[in-house]
Amino acid sequence: MKQIQIGDATITSIIERDGPWRRPQDFFPNYDREIAYRHFAEMPDFVFDKASDRMVITYQTFVVRTPHHTILVDTCTGEDKGHPPPFDFPKQRWLDEFNASGLRFEDIDYVFCTHLHIDHCGWNTRLVNGRWVPTFPKAKYIFHKREYAAWEQATKEEKNPPGNVWRFNCEPVMQADQGLLVDDDYALDDLVTLTPTPGHSPCHCCVNISSKGQRASVVGDLMHHALQVREPDWSAGVDWDPVQSAQSRRRFFGAVADTGTLILPVHFPSPTVGQIEGGSDGFRYRFLMP
Repeated sequence: MKQIQIGDATITSIIERDGPWRRPQDFFPNYDREIAYRHFAEMPDFVFDKASDRMVITYQTFVVRTPHHTILVDTCTGEDKGHPPPFDFPKQRWLDEFNASGLRFEDIDYVFCTHLHIDHCGWNTRLVNGRWVPTFPKAKYIFHKREYAAWEQATKEEKNPPGNVWRFNCEPVMQADQGLLVDDDYALDDLVTLTPTPGHSPCHCCVNISSKGQRASVVGDLMHHALQVREPDWSAGVDWDPVQSAQSRRRFFGAVADTGTLILPVHFPSPTVGQIEGGSDGFRYRFLMP
């Protein structure tokens, strides 16, 4: 993704992995191949690899630079977490791109987590001398309080949430006094706010960047693929509440369609950024090509 400008803010991405990965029929319980291939025919070739019958999926972190702060939104999968396949891929690319961006861990002021799944908060921490410590020593980490509480409770009930996400990626941040537990209406300042979009996880949120009349929204896993813009009711099989997830998509799409809002889905392949367009036959995702 090229750098985009939102008023006084700039947004770039740091990629951990990309390429064909998941078969849509394995990911969406409501998948209909005939409908999907009709949509694929209207989409850019880079979103779906027909040879392998797999969606092209990217894992990325968004770097938001404002006049006052340097912010990361979602931190991919991270190192040393012991994840099973297919999450055991090499993570060096993320570190290389982070360093190439001219950043140091100490430069990050805030880390926003749209939700607390393993591929969105993994670089929150790193393993140092056998202990998990915050990767970004000067940052405050923004967690939705009910999202945090849900994963904390699941861990205490020994339900073993995927990747032990709370124990590895969240608890060490709070122990270091670097975590902030916030509500739906949290605003960092005039530029950075939240939009609640629950369903994929208990309290999934989108992170909005607004400046000088322009607006972008990092939408996390509100949708994993452009198919879900055409078919909002195709919730992922991993969703916490599939019905609520679909409701959140429809509500969000209706609010941003044809408004000029730039959309940044974490898992959409390069060029990633696009806009939601609405019409009589539903919504579409239009990638903004370089």
